[in-house]
Amino acid sequence: MRGIRFLTIFLAIIACEDVVEVEVPTDSPRLVLDAVTRIDDISRPTTNFQLSAHLSASFFGELQPAQLDGATLWNEATDTTIILREASTGTGIYGNTFDTAFLLEGNLVLTVVHGGQTYTAQTQFVPSVPIESLSQGEGNLFGGDETEVVVSFIDADGRDDFYLFDFDFNEYLVTEDEFYPGQRFEFSYFYDDGVEPGMEVEISLLGIDQAFFNYMNQVIVQADSGSQGPFQTPAATVKGNFVNTANPENFALGYFAVCETFKSTIFIE
Repeated sequence: MRGIRFLTIFLAIIACEDVVEVEVPTDSPRLVLDAVTRIDDISRPTTNFQLSAHLSASFFGELQPAQLDGATLWNEATDTTIILREASTGTGIYGNTFDTAFLLEGNLVLTVVHGGQTYTAQTQFVPSVPIESLSQGEGNLFGGDETEVVVSFIDADGRDDFYLFDFDFNEYLVTEDEFYPGQRFEFSYFYDDGVEPGMEVEISLLGIDQAFFNYMNQVIVQADSGSQGPFQTPAATVKGNFVNTANPENFALGYFAVCETFKSTIFIE
């Protein structure tokens, strides 16, 4: 994914010194929350949960860390609440170490307070499946110099599954098992730049629910495979699962999800 492609304006002005003013989109800063937790070993006793909080900036600006007034994670099934603490002052990174079992069962409710506003998001743990194999192919797209990686996995039987592939370098792909339920599925992914012989590429397969699938599908399309990644501010507002019940229009961007994740690596030849 190449992230947000910012507008670059080239003005070729011959024998002219007039100042040209270009109007760019402006908007009030909006809270951006990244709370996607990947669990790569559900048998591990503890898991580090992390929340990244930032404020969106102007069209040409960068995200700035946000100072939260509070952040908690509540497990509805056990009626247990854990406070998230800022790792270091001014970083906008909040978290805590949880018993892994706390994240695996029950409805999880993340509550964030910022600027007198309360934002909440709910999710449940979603299982995934291992990557069966990775291999390098020799194909390309449109006669270019892309690098082909062939991926295969076996879908879990007896349930509707949605998956998010992280192909490293902030490149992502979503898929659902509508046409391969409980079967082995193989496909090719093409890197068009950033991948060179001798590099080690890590590919991850995350289990996600349908709502997260729909969200990521929109973000990937808008980001147009850019370098910023899908958890930055998208080119246009894509609502995640954070809501502000007191002031619905003042919602936060971003997403909260807890995903089982399987990783595999491949060396590019």
